[in-house]
Amino acid sequence: MAKDSAETKTTKKKAASPKSEAPKRILLVDDDADIIESLRLALEANGFEVLVARDGNQGLALTEREDPDLVILDMMMPKRSGFLVLEKLRRTRETPPRVIMITANEGARHKAYAEMLGVDDYIRKPFPMDRLIESVKRLVQ
Repeated sequence: MAKDSAETKTTKKKAASPKSEAPKRILLVDDDADIIESLRLALEANGFEVLVARDGNQGLALTEREDPDLVILDMMMPKRSGFLVLEKLRRTRETPPRVIMITANEGARHKAYAEMLGVDDYIRKPFPMDRLIESVKRLVQ
């Protein structure tokens, strides 16, 4: 019996990833554990592989080492803000990853600055999870 259930799980995983391609890798860069956990669960439920960084410096290091398909980047974080991470990604990488910036900040000038830096999407918290998943799918596929 245990073997059958293991085979079923494997089959389900293969079905979630069409054409037997490796799942797209998403790096979450946020210092809020609750947000990380809810985003991680939603992304994994949609067939994505999720990497996590808890501050901007970790985010840059993981981007260099793991080369994710997409970075979901909080604007306000310790050690290095989302803006500084985005600037460095755009300035130092020949082919920078796609980036979605998430923020609780309401300021229009912050959005304009993020767009000037080349952010691919800008989502204000709180947001419906399907809004984020839709953006992720559009940017990585």
